[in-house]
Amino acid sequence: MTTIAVLGNGRVGGNLAAALARAGHEVTAVDRTPGAAAAAARDARIVINATPGAGSLERLAALRDELRGKILVDVSNATVDGPDGLPADLIYPGSSLAEQLQEALPQTRVVKTLNTMLFPVMTAPASLTRAPDAFLSGEDPQAKQSVRDLLVDLGWRTEWITDLGGIRTARATEAAILFVPHVIRSGGFAPFAISITR
Repeated sequence: MTTIAVLGNGRVGGNLAAALARAGHEVTAVDRTPGAAAAAARDARIVINATPGAGSLERLAALRDELRGKILVDVSNATVDGPDGLPADLIYPGSSLAEQLQEALPQTRVVKTLNTMLFPVMTAPASLTRAPDAFLSGEDPQAKQSVRDLLVDLGWRTEWITDLGGIRTARATEAAILFVPHVIRSGGFAPFAISITR
């Protein structure tokens, strides 16, 4: 059992918190209540960033002391939304939210994952007609192994998890968010994930 704080209790955070609790972890889901994020991060071994990506950097940088030595799992994408509310552009072109977080939080082990799919797939990967991929980006091998173990608890088979390398590789997976609005407009809001077929 791992003590986990999920920052953000919307569709993404709520879904992850419920699934991880069902898997036997001690989970705290945090809303915007003042002081709640700091308290939860201080007590957790792993912190999951499921806050809206546009404000994630500022929110998490304020938790530098609480996040020191922790694993920060970043599942958010930092985007500028279009008139329809769907992602239209990246906030950090030539970089990524994960890289910005790692730079702002040098004593925290940031791992990027689960950001190349619609949120229902995060906790039900086997529900798709074809095997999806979950990608890992991060500098710390032990942190990535811990996150890999969490993904397995969420129903991801080990062969569906691909370690892309260092945190810089997150800019590739974050850019995949630009597929999302076009896929939704083309086929409707049905769960899907970016997959690499070999």
